[in-house]
Amino acid sequence: MTEHPTSYERPQPGVDPAEARGALLRTPQPQVQTQGPQGPQGPQGPQGQGQPQPCPRGGTALPAQARAGETPSGPGTSTSKEHSVNGPEHAQPTSAEPDPHRPRPTPEGIPPQPGAEPERAVSAQERRTGRGLPPGRPMPMRRDGDRLRFVGAATRRIARGIDLDEIVMGLCRATVPTFSDAILVYLRDPLPVGDERPVGPVVLRLRRTDRIPEERDTDGGFLPVPVPEPDPADIGLAALTAELCEVRPGGALNEVLRGVRPVFADSPAARTALPELLGEGNESHVPGAQHAILAPLRGRRRVIGAALFLRRPERLAFEADDLLVAAQLATHSALGIDKAVLYGREAYIADELQRTMLPENLPSATGVRLASRYLPAAETARVGGDWYDAIPLPGSRVALVVGDVMGHSMTSAAIMGQLRTTAQTLAGLDLPPQEVLHHLDEQAQRLGSDRMATCLYAVYDPVSHRITIANAGHPPPVLLHLGGRAEVLRVPAGAPIGVGGVDFEAVELDAPAGATLLLYTDGLVESRLRDVWTGIEQLREKLAATAQLTGPDHPPPLEALCDEVLDMLGPGDRDDDIALLAARFDGIAPSDVAYWFLEPEDAAPGRARRLARRALARWGLEELTDSVELLVSEVVTNAVRYASRPVTLRLLRTDVLRCEVGDDVPQLPRLRQARATDEGGRGLYLVNRLARRWGATRLSTGKVVWFELNR
Repeated sequence: MTEHPTSYERPQPGVDPAEARGALLRTPQPQVQTQGPQGPQGPQGPQGQGQPQPCPRGGTALPAQARAGETPSGPGTSTSKEHSVNGPEHAQPTSAEPDPHRPRPTPEGIPPQPGAEPERAVSAQERRTGRGLPPGRPMPMRRDGDRLRFVGAATRRIARGIDLDEIVMGLCRATVPTFSDAILVYLRDPLPVGDERPVGPVVLRLRRTDRIPEERDTDGGFLPVPVPEPDPADIGLAALTAELCEVRPGGALNEVLRGVRPVFADSPAARTALPELLGEGNESHVPGAQHAILAPLRGRRRVIGAALFLRRPERLAFEADDLLVAAQLATHSALGIDKAVLYGREAYIADELQRTMLPENLPSATGVRLASRYLPAAETARVGGDWYDAIPLPGSRVALVVGDVMGHSMTSAAIMGQLRTTAQTLAGLDLPPQEVLHHLDEQAQRLGSDRMATCLYAVYDPVSHRITIANAGHPPPVLLHLGGRAEVLRVPAGAPIGVGGVDFEAVELDAPAGATLLLYTDGLVESRLRDVWTGIEQLREKLAATAQLTGPDHPPPLEALCDEVLDMLGPGDRDDDIALLAARFDGIAPSDVAYWFLEPEDAAPGRARRLARRALARWGLEELTDSVELLVSEVVTNAVRYASRPVTLRLLRTDVLRCEVGDDVPQLPRLRQARATDEGGRGLYLVNRLARRWGATRLSTGKVVWFELNR
């Protein structure tokens, strides 16, 4: 990477100030002598003390700084505090300098005309805007300190941006109108990320343009602005419509970009490269005579774009020192764009990781409605260790899980993903909640000695209207009853997952229809401003107040309830990420459940058909009789063929008709295509064709095969 540092050291005689290293950003000034009371005075005259001395090229040199232990000497040096600041505008007036606002000398190369009127003092307003100057008078040039201050302010403005658009906008707003009248910023499409090697040709896309608005205030600007306001089309922005540009290998534009250093538009290399960048014919709209600078934007490893700075033809042309200014702007912008692209990629990876770690959609479980929320800790910490899940279980039950891994980083999210996957696997085995937590504790110890997490695992049975809860160091859930009473459930606290050697205890509680169970992580109730039990009490009061708004007979909507809960967070309450899972218990009425035990004998399929027919007649679902009898007969036949204990048959009437057949054989049935000569093997094929959906789940005591039909 080519660097363009700016040095604040005094230039040595014979050093070209346009060199990248050790150069000063300055405007050349002519050598002049002041007229003292006794005649012309040299640099050491009475009025020359403390004044900047002419440099070899006519610029204003800075006073020499005395080294430690040395006495300043030489022309123009002084030990007085009044003369310790560089430049005449910053020097304190003394008796030897009665007029600190004397007019600046005429720029070099513009001699006074014979018979011209004596020069008058140029005010600060005229020096900034150029208004009020005599006709034909050239615009006064600015000092080197102006360029230095401009570069410092511009780079600070560019560095304030975080994302790509902010950085590009910062570059445009910093340069227009202070440095140029217009700017065009081209970036590679797509932008390379990190060490990625782009595939295919290099394509530049016009990312942003900016120009001087029709009305603006340029007080304190870097360039003087003439009185008339020219047409914006004079700088060619209206005609430069080429949005895409392919950089040809070995072409002129490729050579300019590889050279890294900014060049004037009238240089031989730029004259050949501009048609390729702007499109054939559009280069004619670019002002000539050093009124345009083409600056490559180079990141850490490669060129990522280009910037074109434009000035109107009637404005002062760019100077050699302006190439250093453009180089500084291009370098800071390119490095900022590199950082923004990397930050955007990391944010995208974090968002994708968090999205895949959490359930995309909650399942539609029988007898329960679900809603959830997740909030990251901050924009800079998009991933965390909080998770929630809802897992359908055999028998129309559902497992509700919420957990919290320590920290909010990529590592915490990875551990959370492994624990969530383990919990889903254990739930599929239909283990009791306390056994699930025990196996999660073992898994956390296998991941590492410092892998700690809290977890709450609950199983809701809509048929019995009961819920079984086991806790591992997690905040207790809150149950909102139908009448509006909010209750913090008394569950054993337990030890966090990862401690090891701890027994977990489960409790079974009532889950009445219409009640709402709220599971959450500690980020909702604990912060720097409040302890966890104060937050839990505030949560309970918030739920009770929200329930009063809908009345005692109607529970609040789940989505609105989740939003109301999150509204309790104050400005200082977002110290951790938050996971929230709300479950509304609807249950299944006893009149909608039919349950039987069948002995494993040959007559069991016939008896199952008769029982199913009677239940359907009682529910008014006679149109499903043929399909239900056929499918029940096939599933029960497969069960009694291998079972040694009574087979269970259960029908559930909800929004669909669900049939469940359980036995004590752990092997799950598999769907296969029967051959034409096979006597059997077509039972599951019929179930797959006629049922809305079907499945088989292994239990600790056997398995359950179920299917559903639309009512």
